[in-house]
Amino acid sequence: MAAPTPPPGVPDGPRAAPVPPELAKLLRDQLESVADEVEEEVRRQVPEYARPGTYGMHLRSGVVQALTLFVDHIADPHGQGAAITATYYELGRGEALEGRALDALQSALRIGGLHAWRLMGRTAEELGLDSSVVATLGELAFQTVHEVAEAAAAGYAEARLRSTDELERRRRRLLDLLLGEGPVAPEAVQDLAHGARWSVPGQVAVVALASTPDQREADRPLAAAGALVDMDSRPPRMLVPDPDGSGRFGGRAFTLALRGRPAAIGPTVPLDEAARSLHWATRALGLMGRGILPRQGVVRCADHLSTLLLHADEPMLAQLQSRVLAPLDAVAEAPRGRLAETLLAWLLSGSNVPDVAARLHVHPQTVRYRLRQLEKLFGDALHDPGARLDLILALRAEALRDDGTFTA
Repeated sequence: MAAPTPPPGVPDGPRAAPVPPELAKLLRDQLESVADEVEEEVRRQVPEYARPGTYGMHLRSGVVQALTLFVDHIADPHGQGAAITATYYELGRGEALEGRALDALQSALRIGGLHAWRLMGRTAEELGLDSSVVATLGELAFQTVHEVAEAAAAGYAEARLRSTDELERRRRRLLDLLLGEGPVAPEAVQDLAHGARWSVPGQVAVVALASTPDQREADRPLAAAGALVDMDSRPPRMLVPDPDGSGRFGGRAFTLALRGRPAAIGPTVPLDEAARSLHWATRALGLMGRGILPRQGVVRCADHLSTLLLHADEPMLAQLQSRVLAPLDAVAEAPRGRLAETLLAWLLSGSNVPDVAARLHVHPQTVRYRLRQLEKLFGDALHDPGARLDLILALRAEALRDDGTFTA
């Protein structure tokens, strides 16, 4: 590991007031007693180091290492102290691997460094050293604290990066397991979830996202909130825990996190049925692309179940439309559209002519005229409950397809 660069203002060349070499030996002889006092001060001021555990285990060695580096700088101002800074690199790395913040270690360095300087500076004054020499000692103390702090931060950052990459790989494996074909063993899910630091929810929903040039635009905030995300799949997808709760994935907050990206949220299902939610979310996203469902925003499958059911088997739907709407084939294109629109409105309004007229913005007499034409074309089928249901399904699908833009 390369030695850290001294901060601005810390001398790194020949000094105007060199420190007497014998001072290094004197301070080295006092190192253990100074370490005792520094350790006690850190434990007093930094709560994490006052408690039993891994913090306290490494405190003594860390204090001794930092004091040794300070004395080494006095003995050899141009020495690198690589072995000692490597120790602090590992201390920072250990903090990250334990899932802790770097705050406590940084506080310990700051408090310990200041207290050590007071103790050693007092020794220098008792020896009657020139004030310029004492100032140089202060500069060396700040350099020492900077070097070990920088080494700890570098180790912390490296471990966090590696930890994040590994965590992402584990979460991807977990997502692949949950969305794969075949049964999902609860034990396998629990094992992978533990390694991925993911709390296993009771229910989930899968979100299918429209592809964008920046695939990871919505990744970070949602993954940080607990979603399992795969932006490399086609379409990009994420598994959302407890989507019907009042937490991070509800309503407007979720929409804002997607930053305007079109998305379809599959039905809420038990965890072991996540693949089914993905199936319907993907189907809904396809219907959004065709304008059968809204092209923009977030579409929730739960709000469009009849449309999804209607388009679940499109070849079968085409067969239904071909058979049920065959009487309209004898009509020219323009009047056919008006007759189909009137028939659907009439069926949906309970055969109420005024309601149909209001819905279509035409005169009731116009509706009655069209209904007489429809009676000639369809006959008794208009009054048969089964035939009426088939007509509603066929006409509804045709209206959604021909509209180009979805209307509820």
